This record gives sequence, structure tokens and C-alpha cells, in this order.
Amino acid sequence: MIFEHEIPTGSRLYFGNVAKAKRELENKASTFFYENGFEEILTPNFSYSAHQSIDDEKKLIFLSDESNNQLALRADSTLDVVRIITKRLGRSTEHKKWFYIQPVFHYPANETYQIGAEWIDYDNIVDVINLNCDLLKLLGSKPLIQIANINIPLIISQQYDIDIELFKNGEIGRLLSLDFPWLTKLIQTQSVEQMEEVLKIVPECLVKECSKLIDIAKSIQYDKVVLSPIYYSAMKYYNNIYYRAIDGNFTLAKGGGYTSNGINSLGFAIFTDSVLKTKERERCE
Repeated sequence: MIFEHEIPTGSRLYFGNVAKAKRELENKASTFFYENGFEEILTPNFSYSAHQSIDDEKKLIFLSDESNNQLALRADSTLDVVRIITKRLGRSTEHKKWFYIQPVFHYPANETYQIGAEWIDYDNIVDVINLNCDLLKLLGSKPLIQIANINIPLIISQQYDIDIELFKNGEIGRLLSLDFPWLTKLIQTQSVEQMEEVLKIVPECLVKECSKLIDIAKSIQYDKVVLSPIYYSAMKYYNNIYYRAIDGNFTLAKGGGYTSNGINSLGFAIFTDSVLKTKERERCE
């Protein structure tokens, strides 16, 4: 029996101090973005293109519009923001820096509140990572930043006929069992110094993409950075450098580079609930 006061598993309820903390977090983020030249956008909860963002379509919540066309509850904000700005609002604005504070939805009834930004027609990932780190510090967090390059696992998969699913699923044991010394070293690499050593033994086809990670890590103005050369993101649109901000078991943010409608852009999303949980954990310690 379902009682009328119950809420679905995965749905969010905020009240009292938690609701206050969430609002304060969002207000700080909003002020930060405006001070850094961003404008706000709130996209529709329903989308015709959600399937282009999420690798596993089973996570989407599908519905139909009045003409019986398939649509879904917004499962990600990035591509919708870029499409709306470039396709629908392109004649009325030339602004390239946008932020949003809104939830995304996944099957069966999961809500995830995000604070995110998209920098359209821009390709310096270092600036975006530094911006993300500055905002996280303002919100009271100083997580570990894990930087990856999707082209590295893709090239390895293509050149050595290795199933890309091994990278997607993080099957490290099976990758190690392939017994490629350079791949073993690459899997174990976390620091710039280690990557510089691995650079001496990786195949030529990987040198350029591995060097990118080194250059970016050296340019970030943040002291808690690790490299993760073979990490593969579940987001379909990332096509270059991307990263995660991690605090213990919590992922606080994700971001990276992507191409939409032929335009190279960058963006990130901070997961509001994860930030709130880490702050609550710190208060209890």
C-alpha cells in the first residue's frame, strides 16, 4: 500500500536546515557566475534529444507529446543548453557563457540537482577546470580533481582491437591480463611525473593525447590533481579532455569538452546533493 505522504525512491525532499543550506549554496553559485561573466538559463524539463546525452537509454524517463512524438524528462542539461542558445536564441543573443541551476531526471524516479555552466565556442579546458575549482572552494569543498582523456581508451581500443566496454566498465583486471607493459604502466599512472615516464614507452599513436594530460595538469591552479588516462565517461558527448571532482565516495562535479552542431564547447556540472552530503559529513566528524 502506498500512503499519500510517501515520496518515490530517488526523489528529493528538502526542508528546514537542509533546504536553507541548498538555497545558500545556489545563491553563492549564482553570484559567482554573474561575477565571472555568465548569464543564467533554465531549460525545459522535457526534451526531444535526451537520448543523445546518456549512454544507457534505460536511464531515461520517456513520455509522448500531443503528436505522439517521443520525448523524455531532462536527463542532462549540457546539449539542451547549447542547442537552445545556438539554434533557438542565436538571433537574439551572442553571449557564450551560460549557467543553470536545475535538476535532471533518471529512471525510475531519480532527481539530481545540478549547478552547471557551459562555455560555448571555447576550447581552453584549463580555464574551465580552474573556474570549477574556484566555485567548489567557494562552496566549502576542496575535492580531488581526476583528469582523463577519452581519446586514449578510444585509440587503444581501435589500434589493438580491445573491446571499448572494458574501459567503460572499468574492468582493470582484464585490461592488465592483456600483458602490454605500457598499458599496465598507463593504468597505474596518476601523477604528472609518472605520465612523463610512461610517455617514453607508450606507442606513438598515444604520445599526443598523453602529452595533453601532462600540459593541462601542469597549467591547473589547484594542488589536488591526479591523472586517470584510461578512465571512460558514461556521457556520450565528451570527445576530448574531461574530469571529475571526487571527495571520498562522492562525485561532486564532472566536466569536459564536447562538440554540438559543429561547435566546440566546454562545460561542467556540480552535483548539489553530493556537496550538501559532504558538508553534513564534515559537521558530524
